Amino acid sequence: MTATTALVLAAAAPAAGGLGGLLGPDMLSTIGFPIILVGLFYFMMIRPQQRRQREHAEQIKAIKRGDTVVLNNGMLGKVVRVEDVELGVEIAQNVTVKVIKAMVQDVRTRGEPAPANDAKS
Repeated sequence: MTATTALVLAAAAPAAGGLGGLLGPDMLSTIGFPIILVGLFYFMMIRPQQRRQREHAEQIKAIKRGDTVVLNNGMLGKVVRVEDVELGVEIAQNVTVKVIKAMVQDVRTRGEPAPANDAKS
């Protein structure tokens, strides 16, 4: 058997098996496993994060005067002025600071209790 004959036989072998010969069980599991991992990653990580971002954006848009806000640095304050991009937040009596809306971590409406701290020391 010559090298040319061996090459022709090797090329014809998968074609004789049809599609199953080209994509055998090893090839399908090799392709299928990463696809399943990407799907799990999307549903477990990306989708919940997008939902949280959407809820936070809605919360920021709904800020009104009189709401209590928690800033990213942990500071609490009462909203006294609402502008397009900034807020006027009173952090102490007669002390008002300008804060960029995106730096607001949480919004508490008037009368809403503070969330319970679940961390136990």
